[in-house]
Amino acid sequence: QVQLVESGGGLVQAGASLRLSCAASGRTVRSYAVGWFRQAPGKEREFVATISWNGMITAYAGSVKGRFTISRDNAQSTVYLQMNSLKPEDTAVYYCAASKDSLLREADRSEYWGKGTLVTVSS
Repeated sequence: QVQLVESGGGLVQAGASLRLSCAASGRTVRSYAVGWFRQAPGKEREFVATISWNGMITAYAGSVKGRFTISRDNAQSTVYLQMNSLKPEDTAVYYCAASKDSLLREADRSEYWGKGTLVTVSS
């Protein structure tokens, strides 16, 4: 079993930055791809970013490309999502998830989920 815990969310103004963390415990997450997803009120969960097990490959949703950066520190079993130039439309609960796939772009491919952290961006 892998337990994932997100942190770093909060209330910020448009244009600000936040860094989310996804800390893994239990079985090692080093061999898993990790993805960040988000769900805004009244909307379906959507893909945000993903990173391969070794950090060599990343992918982003078009809406966040150039503003968000995903990274990982396998020694600390933590994956990060640096979010810059935040917009009100980035407001959502952000979840991290893990999968044995090479990358994790689809929510139904995940094996483990965290409980999420809320990001609110005011205009």
